[in-house]
Amino acid sequence: MDIAEVAKRSGLRASTLRYYEEKGLIQSVGQPGERRRFAPGVMDQLALIALGQSAGFSLDDIRSMFLPSGEPNIDRQLLSAKADELDTMVKRLKAMSNGLRHAAACPAKSHAQCPSFQRLLTAAATGALERQKKRAKPVTGLRRKAA
Repeated sequence: MDIAEVAKRSGLRASTLRYYEEKGLIQSVGQPGERRRFAPGVMDQLALIALGQSAGFSLDDIRSMFLPSGEPNIDRQLLSAKADELDTMVKRLKAMSNGLRHAAACPAKSHAQCPSFQRLLTAAATGALERQKKRAKPVTGLRRKAA
């Protein structure tokens, strides 16, 4: 299939397909300089890429899920670790949802007077601080340029 047909069938732009090829996620089968052509199996590869992205995997993680031939070679430990990460995210989102529903129906005159809402604020602030700490970790081995 040529790149236009793959783009049409997959719903992806040709530029995205070229980017995926550049990243080593898919391979064209034509000669250099010719219009890009792909084997029919590229549609399965693109489906796996889409699934991986929707689960939150990086493109580098997804690339590791393919053999050089394009066949899937998925690390089950990587899948398990991502599932654990998603489970943690679901629990956090569920707690946030419950807190927001409580705040919406809270009988207190002011949310500032509601103990449940105050716990939600504290948890949100703590989580925000933890995320800031993670982002602020120093990068080792690299020197920062002076401003």
